[in-house]
Amino acid sequence: MTVRLIDMVFPGDANHHGTLFGGVGLAHLDKVAFLAASRHARRSVVTAGCERIDFAAPARIGEMVEAIGRVVRTGRSSLGVEVDLHAESLLSGERRLCTRGVFNMVALRPAGDDHPLAPLDEEGERDDGWLRTAEMVFPGTTNHYGTLFGGEALKLMGKAAFVTATRHARAVMVMAATNRIDFKAPIDGGDMVELISRVKMVGRSALSVEVRLWAERLLTGERRCSAMAEFVMVAVDASGKPEMIKAR
Repeated sequence: MTVRLIDMVFPGDANHHGTLFGGVGLAHLDKVAFLAASRHARRSVVTAGCERIDFAAPARIGEMVEAIGRVVRTGRSSLGVEVDLHAESLLSGERRLCTRGVFNMVALRPAGDDHPLAPLDEEGERDDGWLRTAEMVFPGTTNHYGTLFGGEALKLMGKAAFVTATRHARAVMVMAATNRIDFKAPIDGGDMVELISRVKMVGRSALSVEVRLWAERLLTGERRCSAMAEFVMVAVDASGKPEMIKAR
């Protein structure tokens, strides 16, 4: 099962050359390797090491980076996760492979647990028109109840709407409104969240993006739809005025 993590390259993540720090790129890859291994093993996993990591091309400020992880090898308690990091210019659609490697992960076994890891899943990726991106909920984004801040959930959904709209229109997009936001269930620290988004309607210069936020308990696989929203995004020109979305 493939896991994808999408982020934008902002100045705080870049070096003095205006490109993504290598350490930040490695952090993205380690996180997506952790999510892919945890989903496969349904156990607590840790990073044991990584094989050769090749940096083939830079990711620049303003570009989107997409980290992709898939389990390619399993042993008694170890997993090999192949990871790629791609950069994409959202306005042109040009993509390039920036980094590739294999992370070796170890699934921790409770005392007396001799169950083997699940075999590799040969099922291909789904392509149903939805953009899927995953994230991990860490303590710094939770409130005093141990659940994800509503504002953090909105930030994740807003980013998914921005990427989906910009990929569709290949234009500079800004958020104009939210038609609705429904919070349905809490998201606990340690959960994985998966954002699923798609363009719902396209107008002359605006489009609406539907975003669903799912929470998943990595040890059990239990999933729940935690939030739903619809964002209105507008294409603008260099002066900030609305411009027509080109037909695709």
